[in-house]
Amino acid sequence: MTVFDKIFYFIFSRYKQTYKQKANTIALFYISTLQITIAFLLGCFFAAFLNKLHVDTMSSEKAWTLFIMLSIGIHFKNWISYNGNTRKVMNAKFNKKKSRKFNMPMLIVLPFICIGMGLILLQAA
Repeated sequence: MTVFDKIFYFIFSRYKQTYKQKANTIALFYISTLQITIAFLLGCFFAAFLNKLHVDTMSSEKAWTLFIMLSIGIHFKNWISYNGNTRKVMNAKFNKKKSRKFNMPMLIVLPFICIGMGLILLQAA
């Protein structure tokens, strides 16, 4: 189990009590958003780093196109992996042992922190 699996199951089980039908969609949207913002932060870091080294690897338009394609791929991968049998297996694994508790306000703020740091790094580039 990866950290993202544990966070997905925590979000899923947290919202399963109040939003029975939409809990999987909420958790899927959150985990995809978190992974996409982390990819955005890494992309901004490498863009600023390579810009300071005066390395021209690709244009800005191509980088944004690559980021959009990566975002679609991340969401599709999560949609495939967190629906159906995989989620049922994950439920069985987490029900056997005590699941880890995460700080919910921190999980909500984490994508915004990644976006903010990414925008700061874009200004440095």
